[in-house]
Amino acid sequence: MFRHQGKNRTPKHNLQIATILSFVAGIVNVTGFLAIGQLTTNVTGHFALFINDVAHIEVWKGTVYFLYIFSFLAGSFTSSFLIEVISVKKKVNKYVFPTILESALLLLVALGAEFSVISSPDLIACLLLFAMGVQNSFVTKISDAVVRTTHLTGLFTDLGIELSHLFFPKKFSDKHALVSLIKLRIYIIGFFFLGGLIGGFIYSKIGYTSLVLCSVILLCGLVYDNLRFRIISINRSVSMRNMT
Repeated sequence: MFRHQGKNRTPKHNLQIATILSFVAGIVNVTGFLAIGQLTTNVTGHFALFINDVAHIEVWKGTVYFLYIFSFLAGSFTSSFLIEVISVKKKVNKYVFPTILESALLLLVALGAEFSVISSPDLIACLLLFAMGVQNSFVTKISDAVVRTTHLTGLFTDLGIELSHLFFPKKFSDKHALVSLIKLRIYIIGFFFLGGLIGGFIYSKIGYTSLVLCSVILLCGLVYDNLRFRIISINRSVSMRNMT
């Protein structure tokens, strides 16, 4: 699920990665809001607040929202840049490094905030937005923009459009593909919601440790994907030898 791209990628791969990453985003979203009172998975609200401050001639006050927006952008840029640099080496899974980077950032915030090494709410928000920018960028690239996991506005829009297409079977004849997309949207929304519930519960009990869970989930996903790929490769090699 972290490896296949283009024609080699199936709806099942998208569903697997969407489930994991939307769950992580849901946890981050609720944890960030409960901890520092800021949205930490998207920048739409921050952009509105930035424009509001600028309109009221309070440009300096709005700078912090600009930093939030820039952090998400910087995360997206960094993720895509890493992927393009690593893609030169074909034997290396180019999506491993952005995933590890996101995991490390979430772990840094969790431990740093828990032990008061990182105490600034603005810095915490910037780090979490950077991490979500990383995630949104690499999942967009790996799925060819089919999967987005850090915000729900576009998902509900796509879901509404695709549900309406069900009423026009003659025009949208590929029902299997349409149902597959609807299923994907519902899974992303559902696991984002589930992640929010679990993240909120964990944060209320043990604080920023909820972000440690996110880091563990991402790393476990990478390990599982790598082991599965190795097993499939070994089985193919054995099959080829038996054929010869």
